[in-house]
Amino acid sequence: MNQPATIPPDKVRSILETHPGSILLDVRTPAEFAGRHAVDARNIPLDALPTSSTLSKEVPICILCEKGGRAAIAADHLLKNGYSQVHVVEGGTQAWIAAGLPMISLGKKSISIERQVRIAAGGLVLLGVIFGLLINHVFLLLSGFIGAGLIFAGITDWCGMGLLLARAPWNR
Repeated sequence: MNQPATIPPDKVRSILETHPGSILLDVRTPAEFAGRHAVDARNIPLDALPTSSTLSKEVPICILCEKGGRAAIAADHLLKNGYSQVHVVEGGTQAWIAAGLPMISLGKKSISIERQVRIAAGGLVLLGVIFGLLINHVFLLLSGFIGAGLIFAGITDWCGMGLLLARAPWNR
């Protein structure tokens, strides 16, 4: 299997201009995309990508997310399904903005999936400790489970909580 090519944001424009029909694909949630996105970007959330067949296999696809993690997952999925011209935009929308590339900002504020994971994980750990001290020590296992999940996410770059939160109604 091919590895997805990574490209800096400033190279994306040249790909889009030199290859007619090429796609700038943003795999963030619709709520994140609605808040701000790169000009000409098309939104197909990562969790909808496996069921989407609207992408041409004949043109380059440059994949963008907030920082690059979800874009890499999407690129791997596309490569496994026969797409050969797949590029991950290094640093995601944050690098896109830093490079001074054009963005559309609709002013809708949303909390990124990464921040939602931190809020949820922190809240669950805190509840586990409080309930463990006040109700039953078994609740401390919740804090341990969340901590183990965070370690696993850090090592593998795969976050189940993030994937679940991406499907939450407020991220649609």
